[in-house]
Amino acid sequence: MTKASIVDFLHKKYGLTKKDIIFIVDQVFAEIRERIINGENVRLSSFGNFDVKMRGRRVGRNPKTGEQKVIAPRTIVKFRPSQLFKDEVNES
Repeated sequence: MTKASIVDFLHKKYGLTKKDIIFIVDQVFAEIRERIINGENVRLSSFGNFDVKMRGRRVGRNPKTGEQKVIAPRTIVKFRPSQLFKDEVNES
C-alpha cells in the first residue's frame, strides 16, 4: 500500500477531491511524525501503538571483519499492533 493508493481509495469512497484528500493524509502523517520526533508515543485505537524507545550505547561487531565498534545511543520507534488488529490478521 502506498500513499497514492490511500488517496485513490478515499477519493473513490467519499468523492472528495484528490487535492483535499492529499492535504488531509499529509496532515495526519505529519502530526504522527511530529509527535514521534518529540518523543511522544502515538496510540491509534484498534490499530496499534508507535512507541518511542531509547537504545543505549552498545558494542557491535562487523560480521565481515569481526572488528568491534561502539554503537552510539539512539532513539528507535517500535510499532505494536493492537490485540483487535492481531485477531483480525490471524482470522484471515
